Amino acid sequence: MNKCYRWRSEDGAGLEHLELQWRDDVIVAEGVVVGDEAFGCGYRICCDAGWRVRSVEVQVAGGASLVMTTDGDGAWRDSDGRKLRHLDGCIDLDISATPFTNTLPIRRLGDGLQERTELLMAWIKVPTLEVRRAPQAYTRLAPRRYRFEALDIGFEATLAVDEDGLVIDYPALFRRVRAP
Repeated sequence: MNKCYRWRSEDGAGLEHLELQWRDDVIVAEGVVVGDEAFGCGYRICCDAGWRVRSVEVQVAGGASLVMTTDGDGAWRDSDGRKLRHLDGCIDLDISATPFTNTLPIRRLGDGLQERTELLMAWIKVPTLEVRRAPQAYTRLAPRRYRFEALDIGFEATLAVDEDGLVIDYPALFRRVRAP
């Protein structure tokens, strides 16, 4: 099954197109982002059937790229197979330029988000492709509504999502403009 989504940045200067594919044992997300800070990038995220990230590729227009793999339990490696110890324990992934990555912990944890849940993310800043650990928290407030907290910077937002856990509204940052 394939579905396409689009988000626009709240200021109207950025746009993202995402193709989400559900296959037998893998979920593949391929997105293209034209950012509001004069950058463009493409990404591909592969997850297992339980929404645990297994690989990520990010390519920034102009040539910079990043490839990482994970065992799905918090051990990450770079494209040369070297362990990325600074990401140990990071199960989920957050790419700064897209609201899609908020879907990953929402889908992976499902009903487990009834209470506030603190997580460690492998956070990728676009366009620099800096990668670091980022502590975050998610709390299900109501059906299809979650509180997102970026604990290291004191940011908080209430996210509205659809039945598939994809963001519809991310106040002050993104609003979905197309869905399947």
